Amino acid sequence: MSSAPSPEQILKHLRRSNDVARRAMSLGHHPFGAVLVGPDHETVLLEQCNIDTVNHAESTLARVAATNYTPEFLWGCTLYTAVEPCCMCAGTAYWANIGRVVFGMTEEQLLAETGDHGENPTMSVSSRYVFEHGQKPVELIGPVPEIAAETVEMQRAFWATR
Repeated sequence: MSSAPSPEQILKHLRRSNDVARRAMSLGHHPFGAVLVGPDHETVLLEQCNIDTVNHAESTLARVAATNYTPEFLWGCTLYTAVEPCCMCAGTAYWANIGRVVFGMTEEQLLAETGDHGENPTMSVSSRYVFEHGQKPVELIGPVPEIAAETVEMQRAFWATR
């Protein structure tokens, strides 16, 4: 694993993932976005907005990354997403060999904002649980309180209109 990103880099890339989530909303999709950053913690390799209930931003990004980069290279990369990856997305990042995942707000916080909304049936399985049950040590950073309020507000505003 490469060196850790700085707090400034973490906030910059989490904010960019929120920008990607806003792009998803403009396309009529749910407000989730993912950004893959190279081992230098600056180079953005991929961005992906949410598509639908089985093509989440993070899992789609991880699949595209796995077809474009070697597992060895991806192990030094970081996936940023303002909302904690669901168990499907965490598993896909794991299998793609992405070595670090950073998120802003937890899945539990998302559930508090969306309730039992039929368009977002969250699962109470944290990404931490998924990664702890793997055979390789994916580094997980989050939640990041400095981005949570911004992300919560975007989620709250979106789901209130659905």
